[in-house]
Amino acid sequence: MIQIHPLTALDRTRFHELASGYTSLAKYDIKKRETDQETLISLKLERLEQEYVKRWDVSQDDDALYEKMIVQGLSAGAFEGDNLVGIAIAEKRDWNRTFWIWEFHIDEVYRRRGIGRQLMEHMVTVGKKVDCRAIVCETQNTNVPAIQFYRKLGFEIGAVDLSYYTNKDLTDFEVAIFMKRLIE
Repeated sequence: MIQIHPLTALDRTRFHELASGYTSLAKYDIKKRETDQETLISLKLERLEQEYVKRWDVSQDDDALYEKMIVQGLSAGAFEGDNLVGIAIAEKRDWNRTFWIWEFHIDEVYRRRGIGRQLMEHMVTVGKKVDCRAIVCETQNTNVPAIQFYRKLGFEIGAVDLSYYTNKDLTDFEVAIFMKRLIE
């Protein structure tokens, strides 16, 4: 049986296993058109000819940042016994009362069992308890499975940043998508 508990420490090895990447068979093609009278940014779902595989390594700087967030007491893990099978690392932004989930991952073997939903609903409860008005998750236009998951849980695309990762995001394939869910 899966139980959700607050995280008290970062198990770096297990976190690196969980936060290693994603695969997608589609992407959102993003177009920008700008004139003096209007700016239009559009997202159109497109199937990919080949599966897109994104892998990354979490840096020691990231680990240190996430350890500081976990100490705040707002992050949680999904556990089967002592085994961490899902993780949500979050922080509160006081100035605009938003609850940012910086890392949200479910072990591939445990997906499609409702664990992600259970963990996210726990995070919504935490966000409400700390008087936040919205939850924010950042993902990429290439991570269609994540976008679809967030949408099923009531999130909407709240922002698109065309230069969040590099100055060439729009032409280099990956663009930051910020999913938001209002909770008050």
